[in-house]
Amino acid sequence: MQVFKGVLLASGETTDITVEGSQVTKVGKTTESGLDCPGLMALPGFVDLHTHLRQPGYEASETVLSGSRSGAAGGYTALFAMANSDPVADTASVVEQVMKLGEEAGLLEVRPIGAVTKGLAGTELSALGLMANSKAKVKVFSDDGHCVHDPLVMQRALTYVKGLGAVIAQHAQEPRLTEGSQMNSGELSTELGLKGWPSVAEESIIARDALLAEQVGARLHICHLTTAGAVDVVRWAKARGIQITAEVTPHHLMLTEDLVRSYDPVYKVNPPLRRTEDTLALREGLIDGTIDIIGTDHAPHSSEKKDCEWEQAAFGMVGLEHAASVAQEVLIESGASDWKRFTEVMSSKPAEIGSLEGHGTIAEGQPANLVLLDPAASRTVTAVTHSLSHNNPFAGRELKGRVVHTVFRGKFSVKDGKVKNA
Repeated sequence: MQVFKGVLLASGETTDITVEGSQVTKVGKTTESGLDCPGLMALPGFVDLHTHLRQPGYEASETVLSGSRSGAAGGYTALFAMANSDPVADTASVVEQVMKLGEEAGLLEVRPIGAVTKGLAGTELSALGLMANSKAKVKVFSDDGHCVHDPLVMQRALTYVKGLGAVIAQHAQEPRLTEGSQMNSGELSTELGLKGWPSVAEESIIARDALLAEQVGARLHICHLTTAGAVDVVRWAKARGIQITAEVTPHHLMLTEDLVRSYDPVYKVNPPLRRTEDTLALREGLIDGTIDIIGTDHAPHSSEKKDCEWEQAAFGMVGLEHAASVAQEVLIESGASDWKRFTEVMSSKPAEIGSLEGHGTIAEGQPANLVLLDPAASRTVTAVTHSLSHNNPFAGRELKGRVVHTVFRGKFSVKDGKVKNA
């Protein structure tokens, strides 16, 4: 038995949490002795609907084990692994392999995301039904890194997953409008001599797919919103009653295109960093509920793929170990929202979208998947984390909030800030 004494809940209540075996058995004051936790927030373990764990195929950048360590260090008890591995996770055998690797790591729950189309090519649907009915029980499908750009293929995919009780997570990027694009389109891209990435390439796909989802009656999730216009489109779709959800990344909530002036490839990401006006709109959308969740889009790359000239560098940033601090900055430190909303965007809503049981709540009789966070602690972010890759755009910044303990199924995956077996 483990008792966490004197924790703060998102409701503002100070109480104790008793864990026996893999379950929470009591949320309330107890006379039992335990681990004193003054000043620590007890929150449901974080759930990330958007990570790239790179295995199989790209183990120089990340493995399921190293990604799990990084996730646990960031307070996560569940990660959804995108399908752009090698081989692509477009068959039951590959998604089952990813799930098994997660079980072997044992630090959090790894849920594979299945590819929408074979080989991420965008032309032929992958084995959606077989993946959904496999041991991995896939409930989220995405070609992330690529847009399902053909409207007929997207319509068929939405129709198919509706019958599976699953969701399509779309990477909204019209490829014809972004060929060779390197950064946000505007005055700065012209000044820097880099091909611009127009906002309409994102917004047009979201509008199209929202209407397709409405026609079919299926669920649609939009990955990594980046523009004020995209927020407006999602807000319109929700007002229309369309079953649409959306996410925003930590980096798009805090960083802007001005950083690209350095030509430092750590700031090269897909979709790109946008204007300050976009960042403010994303924050507003997260606060008012238009944007449902924070998804890290954790995209580790080996030094060979990042330590080079801007135009040759890979797109992507790591994000698992500072996402909670960014959420705290945007929602709590700003005074714009509260810990209840923090819990929704980091835990309960991503679990709901991903049809993930046993996460997103702290309640008696439920699995003990939780994080204890010190919101008063400040830390200077370092490039070196538990990830195998160091493409961290927040390196050198001071952020508030430190994960002290992460508990997965009743056992510490992180204790006193140290990851188990790391």
